[in-house]
Amino acid sequence: MIYSAVRKKDESGQDVDLEIKFNVGDLRRVLDLGDSDSDPTIIPERLCKGLWCRMGFTGHLNGKMIKTMFNKPYKFMIHCVLHALSHRKGVYDETSDYIMNTITCLVLNRPYNVLQVIFNYLVENLGAGNGKYIMYPRFIMMMIDDLVKDIPKDDDDVLGVRNTTTDTISILAKGPEPRVRRMICKIDNPAYVAPENDA
Repeated sequence: MIYSAVRKKDESGQDVDLEIKFNVGDLRRVLDLGDSDSDPTIIPERLCKGLWCRMGFTGHLNGKMIKTMFNKPYKFMIHCVLHALSHRKGVYDETSDYIMNTITCLVLNRPYNVLQVIFNYLVENLGAGNGKYIMYPRFIMMMIDDLVKDIPKDDDDVLGVRNTTTDTISILAKGPEPRVRRMICKIDNPAYVAPENDA
């Protein structure tokens, strides 16, 4: 169970602290990811590593799982899962065990208790102090929006969501633009005319 407080204004304009409590069941109801308590949170290591080989992993199997060592379609999926579920700052190239368990279950279409994993890391970050629970801001805001219905929102804080289409994937599939070397002391503009009396 996570306990927190939200400050909002009441009818008379005074600040009021509202107590918020939620557990895995509340998170499961709000996020509605389709998992259940009976689904596993740990996948056998042999199954994960076998799948990584089929996904085109080029690194050492007992080393770090780095997303750049996978084929491009899987690299994009790993990138999306990392940014959606990562509970820490930085290191968005290296994947942890629970992220690889999630990806394994997604690729193999197996059940996985992802909400229990999210909740466990929310609790872990709360225990760490220093405001680290904010590492999952999207989930925290969804819970607050569900539990406290009339919180005023600033339109500038709302991010627009776009669906992934074949057009957006084709843009990603092209890869980065090739780097062009620039010459030192070279004039880029072919129509350049030197000023008169240029000594």
